[in-house]
Amino acid sequence: MPLIAHLIELRSRLLRIVIGVGIVFLAMVPFANTLYTAVAHPLMERLPQGATMISTEVVGAFLVPVKFTLVLAFFVAVPFVLYQIWGFVAPGLYRSERRMVLPLLVSSTLLFYGGMAFAYFVVMPMVFSFMVGTTPDGVTMMTDISSYLSFILLMFFAFGLAFEVPVATILLVWAGLVTPEGLRSKRSYIIVGCFVIAAVITPPDALSQVMLAVPMWLMFEAGLLISRIYVRKETEDGEAPARDEGAD
Repeated sequence: MPLIAHLIELRSRLLRIVIGVGIVFLAMVPFANTLYTAVAHPLMERLPQGATMISTEVVGAFLVPVKFTLVLAFFVAVPFVLYQIWGFVAPGLYRSERRMVLPLLVSSTLLFYGGMAFAYFVVMPMVFSFMVGTTPDGVTMMTDISSYLSFILLMFFAFGLAFEVPVATILLVWAGLVTPEGLRSKRSYIIVGCFVIAAVITPPDALSQVMLAVPMWLMFEAGLLISRIYVRKETEDGEAPARDEGAD
C-alpha cells in the first residue's frame, strides 16, 4: 500500500477507537457518581467514623466522577482498541509474527486488567489501612476527591504496567535484543531496578513500593521462563519465518 493509503487506514482506525470509547463513555456517564463511589470504597470503609471525603473545588463534585468515568471507559474499551491496532499492523507481519503477536495482545490486556484488580482488591486496602492507622491523634483524615482520583489512577497505571513485564520480556527476547541467559545473569540488577521504579512511581511509603516491586520481579521471572520455552521451541523447529502469500 502507498503511504497515503496507510495514513488513511490509520486515520480510520483512530476514528473508530475514539467513537468506540465515546460510546462506552456515554453509556456509563449517567452512573458516574455510583462508579466513583465504588472506586472510593477501599478508602471510605477505612476512614474513622464520621469522616468523609471532601471536594475543595467548586465544580469538583461534578467533574471528578465524570473524569474517572472517561478513564474507565477507555479501560473497558481496551479490547476494542487493541483489535483496531491489530487490524492495522497485522497485514504487514510474517505468519510466525502473527502467531506470536495475537496471543501477546490478548495476554497483555488480561495482565493489565489483572494488575488493576490487584491494586484495587489487595494493595489499596492495605495502604489505606496503614495510612489511617498512622494518622496522628487530633488529625482527621479527609481526602479531597480530586487528589484521590489522581492517586488511584497512578496506582492503576503503575500496577497495570507492572503486570506487563512478562510481555515486555518476551518481546525483547523475540526481537533478539536480549537472550534469556543474558537476562538471568543480570537478575540482581533487574531486581534493584524494580525497587527503584517502584520508589519513583508509587506514593512515598514503603508498603506500596514493596507491593509494586515484588510483583514486578515475579512477573519478570514468569516472562523469563516463558521466553526460555519460546527460544527452545524455535530452536527445535528451526524454521525461518515466511510471509503469507495472500496477505492483504
